[in-house]
Amino acid sequence: MQKHAVNYALVLACGCAAAIDTFGADSIGVVKTVKGSVHIERTAQSVDAAVGSEVFKSDRIVTGPASSVGITLRDNTLLSEGSSSVLELNQFAFDTTTHDGTLDATIRRGSLAVVDGKLAKAHPEAVRFSTPTTTLGVRGTEFIIEVGDGENGR
Repeated sequence: MQKHAVNYALVLACGCAAAIDTFGADSIGVVKTVKGSVHIERTAQSVDAAVGSEVFKSDRIVTGPASSVGITLRDNTLLSEGSSSVLELNQFAFDTTTHDGTLDATIRRGSLAVVDGKLAKAHPEAVRFSTPTTTLGVRGTEFIIEVGDGENGR
């Protein structure tokens, strides 16, 4: 009986570890800093962002007034979203061996500071940031995007 309980516990532990690993593998980054009111909108729900929260492809990150959030993506790209901003993480894929992949994000409103990571250094043409009126290709190492209220951000 005790042997069966140990075997069952091992199988259960392995299954839980595999589920955790799969969940983590789908995340594209993690929240490193939060100040004020920051929400992650995902599949018709909104959750409060906290340090350690995972972010996923298609997430929409919304900051309130006097709020900000810092996110590190899997390729070590650093995103710093300012107050009253809306950032959509449209697409992200990154191969840790070849550094191939894609990053496509839209800043609908507010400000976003970016320090590019391994993907932009290896394949700058694969990284794109958009606003409601402009698309920015990455050719440098760090930049700031600001979108005013009059630029049709939603």
